[in-house]
Amino acid sequence: MGTLNEDWPVAELDAVRRLRVVARTTAAAGYAEHVVPAPFDRVWGLASDLEEQLPRLITDISAFTVTSVRGDRLEARARSPLGMRARFDVVLRPGWCLMQSRFVLGGMAAVPEGDGTRFAFFGALRIPGVRWLDRALHPLLDPLGAKALKRLTDQLDLP
Repeated sequence: MGTLNEDWPVAELDAVRRLRVVARTTAAAGYAEHVVPAPFDRVWGLASDLEEQLPRLITDISAFTVTSVRGDRLEARARSPLGMRARFDVVLRPGWCLMQSRFVLGGMAAVPEGDGTRFAFFGALRIPGVRWLDRALHPLLDPLGAKALKRLTDQLDLP
């Protein structure tokens, strides 16, 4: 007979499901998910180019500059159109990106699905008391994720 730990079932979550869990357990989070009719390598190749894509996907970012890379860990600086700046810690792996600054948490995930790619986008505010505003912020934040997904798919020139 094996040890207790050997007998426990293991549940593996793909990157999109992991991001969905992060979004649903984070206050003041916006989340969007869509199947893109394009191969994973094409979709993730575009999305993971953070310096080029984040300013295109998120209108509150005018520049995103990677300042340090250590394996799958990055540091970056973001600038808003109004000149505000933030430092981000980033984990970037194939199909997975999670970014965190002092006031923002965000991420993207992608997995192959059939002939296409299931892609998810997530963003949340990290400010004191935001949990109290959670219900009021969801109607504002969820459409932002959907717009970011549309901006990404528009760049793929899909039929």
